[in-house]
Amino acid sequence: MSGLQLNDVYLARQRIASLVRVTPMDPSPSLSKQLGVPVYLKLESQQITGSFKLRGASNAIAQLSTGQRAKGVVAASTGNHGRALAYAASQLNVKATICLSQLVPPNKVQAIRDLGAEVCIIGRSQDDAQRQAERIAGEQGAALLPPFDHPAIIAGQGTLGLEIIEQVPDVAQVLVPLSGGGLFAGVALALKSANPNIRLHGISMQRGAAMHASLQAGQPMEVEELPTLADSLGGGIGLDNQYTFAMTRDLCDQVHLLDEASIANGIRHAYFQERQVVEGAAAVGIGALLDGLIEPRGPIVVVVSGRNVDLEQHLRVLAGANQ
Repeated sequence: MSGLQLNDVYLARQRIASLVRVTPMDPSPSLSKQLGVPVYLKLESQQITGSFKLRGASNAIAQLSTGQRAKGVVAASTGNHGRALAYAASQLNVKATICLSQLVPPNKVQAIRDLGAEVCIIGRSQDDAQRQAERIAGEQGAALLPPFDHPAIIAGQGTLGLEIIEQVPDVAQVLVPLSGGGLFAGVALALKSANPNIRLHGISMQRGAAMHASLQAGQPMEVEELPTLADSLGGGIGLDNQYTFAMTRDLCDQVHLLDEASIANGIRHAYFQERQVVEGAAAVGIGALLDGLIEPRGPIVVVVSGRNVDLEQHLRVLAGANQ
């Protein structure tokens, strides 16, 4: 399928143990009552940099040789990968350059700068940022560490799957935000290796879901990027995708797409019922449950992937806005 094995995920966990935290698995009384089965929230939003991305970024940098580290790392990002890479690079004394499109929210840009990374803002899409990152890698010899389509990134994200199976051993279904597929592929590899009967749902937004369009077409496709509350799920999967497309195709049981109102409902539920501040991309699993998209067979684990929301936007949504 990809050459990636469960052992790669276990090795990643050893490698990054001092750089990331094991995140909480909290029961959701409100969602459990609504569905009639146990529902748990895997609060990866409480990871050190505010999202799951730190797992893959830490594993990717930790795998580099001394010579590679000396030349630095470069990446394109919609925000959270860049923030995670900047943090991991600062912990391991490696220079990081992060390329971002103009669509990335200002709070995420500033957070990356605050961690000491060099920031390059270019173009109106993740693909524009990716091309710039590739140019820098070619010119400076820096290691290009993509947000998702890289074996070390996928293995790092898969450590979240190991925690799920240890925290809820009898889990029946897992809802995972789906964008480029690094998180989904890693988590699904870990879970399906432990128990092939666990049902894996990929949750995305209706506005520009590149992986869903690619799965429907049977090959990687480009889609127009559109403004969405789930901005972290934006961006293409790369027309030359090497890993995550095939892994998602082979391991995903079902994909669900949410409209903006449903994503907003997920954000509001997380805050008012669960007392959690989450970004739109992290609220899609909750939104899918509220919409009744998932068969009530439990235990169900919802991956809450990040908290790095623009606070002004968060306040608007809490007040009832859907954008």
